[in-house]
Amino acid sequence: MNIRTKLKSAFMSALSSQGFNQFLQHKARVLRRLRSGNPQVHYFHQVDDPYSHLAVQKLDLLKDSYEVDFNVHLVNGPTAEFKGDQERFDHWAQADAQAIASYYGTHLDCFGARPTANQVAIANGQLTEHLHSAEFAALAIDLGDKLWQGVPLLGDLGKAEEVLRAGDKLRSGLGHYLGAMFYFDGEWFWGIDRIRCLEQRLISEGFARDRDPQALVPEPGFGDRVSTNGSDITLEYFPSLRSPYTAVGHMGVLSLLERTGVTLRLRPVLPMMMRGVPAPRAKQLYIMRDAAREARFRGIDFGHIVDPFGEPVRRAFALFPAAQALGKGLQFVTAYLDAAWTRGLDITTQTGLRRVVESAGLDWQALNDMSRGTDWQALLDENLQAMLESGLWGVPSFRVTGGGISESFSCWGQDRLWRVEAEILSRTATP
Repeated sequence: MNIRTKLKSAFMSALSSQGFNQFLQHKARVLRRLRSGNPQVHYFHQVDDPYSHLAVQKLDLLKDSYEVDFNVHLVNGPTAEFKGDQERFDHWAQADAQAIASYYGTHLDCFGARPTANQVAIANGQLTEHLHSAEFAALAIDLGDKLWQGVPLLGDLGKAEEVLRAGDKLRSGLGHYLGAMFYFDGEWFWGIDRIRCLEQRLISEGFARDRDPQALVPEPGFGDRVSTNGSDITLEYFPSLRSPYTAVGHMGVLSLLERTGVTLRLRPVLPMMMRGVPAPRAKQLYIMRDAAREARFRGIDFGHIVDPFGEPVRRAFALFPAAQALGKGLQFVTAYLDAAWTRGLDITTQTGLRRVVESAGLDWQALNDMSRGTDWQALLDENLQAMLESGLWGVPSFRVTGGGISESFSCWGQDRLWRVEAEILSRTATP
């Protein structure tokens, strides 16, 4: 392991550790107590962000349920380098938010094109006048409904530029880039998906008004898991070996396969940064802390990390086609993710890679002999193209086909496995 990889791996391990998380929470708690006034939760609202439209529908519920002050800020959308794939970002966000809305007891009714810049400016202008009022959430919901339904907003463009600049500056200074974000004591929580994490934090700090508090915005799906026979259904699974979210969600994928009996088509892809998708530092930092938090939430071992970026990933993928041909592709990916993200095995060396291969039940020498001359890059390029054609670009991604339904279903994210499971169950129920 070279010194750069060693330092980066040590940093990633520290950043994702429970001890570091507890230290940051303790530090924030001390600083909060030194300040006068009530505890503060900052909420950053982007009027043309579908996830913000869902999140703001829970704002008054949170205000009523926790003894903290909620400070609302208006922000612009993320710049191109934070979107990952600008061409697909907005389309996916709208489709995904619309799909999950009802599961959270919210709504997003989209009729037609995205809100225009003129309509967004009018909405921001109106919200600026009510930024600190008790009516903010209700007004934001009403304006959001009209924006997404294509109902024209009437009125002046307003003067929200200064408010937006202030919101953008504060968000950036605190270390983030998206709308629909909550910030409390040094920790970020994205959208309606992570309100459960914010609630856990507020409950642990003793800010819940209820004497026996429970998260009011839980994750859908988990807890109602059932077994079924989905052998006529195919699950295409697009993982990456250098993805903390893939590592966190992988055990959930294995459980889903076991419980549903679907046919797996394993289609790994190169990491996003190795295929030219930018990941600014603020994005990388949030992803690592969020992935570690998701791992703790799901009871997944995670955090002893050796970063396999670059040549280590290429060496591993060079072996994958042969492992797949021997019926051990899934075992190989499982062993590699465990080594790189849970055990901290030095997979940058031949010795470490050999241990991965052998723990997957494969013979090291035979696998290498079989892999010579294999065009693994073409295979991964084919997988990537299939994923992009589904409108997705990040990992882990999923595509479900079969079960008597002609249309395919595509989804992105380890925190969307409940959607994948619901889709599989709906197809097994189809006559």
